[in-house]
Amino acid sequence: MILPIRAFGDSMLRKHCHEIDKDYPQLQELISNMFETMNSANGIGLAAPQIGLDIRLFIADLSPLAEDEDYAELADEFLKFKKVFINAKILEETGEEWKFNEGCLSIPDVREDVKRKETVKIEYFDENFVKHTDTFSDMRARVIQHEYDHIEGILFTDHLSSLKKKLVKGKLSKISQGDVSVHYKMRFPK
Repeated sequence: MILPIRAFGDSMLRKHCHEIDKDYPQLQELISNMFETMNSANGIGLAAPQIGLDIRLFIADLSPLAEDEDYAELADEFLKFKKVFINAKILEETGEEWKFNEGCLSIPDVREDVKRKETVKIEYFDENFVKHTDTFSDMRARVIQHEYDHIEGILFTDHLSSLKKKLVKGKLSKISQGDVSVHYKMRFPK
């Protein structure tokens, strides 16, 4: 089932999310719905707050990037990178900071350069509640950091300089008022 994605301005996007256990109601169905929702919106990551749940759950699927010439050397890795992160905790962020033009399904039509560390070490449970501690670099680390921010109540626009925040303020206001055109289901603040 395709779920509506919460738009900028929705208070759910600012919640610090809580952990869940393996008995969370209809967890597998929720995960399936999240992948379907993300794919229908042409995204590569989606966090539970974006669909109205304040739980520590996010997903990522980098397979769409495997066809991008810029990532040719990582195509095989990206094809295999379809993951569920439950109760994630970033243990360490290392390496050089690098800028990349980020966007977000909750903030359509806004893209800005964000600096993030190149490598992340993260502890999480997968969809079967098997615990993992993994280290990811490159675009995988960036997507994890972006989605992790969501479960902490942080948006990528929070990482912008004061000047950049002023420049996108009008666009953000329009989004929160529902004045944006997207090809996927969205829910706007009331």
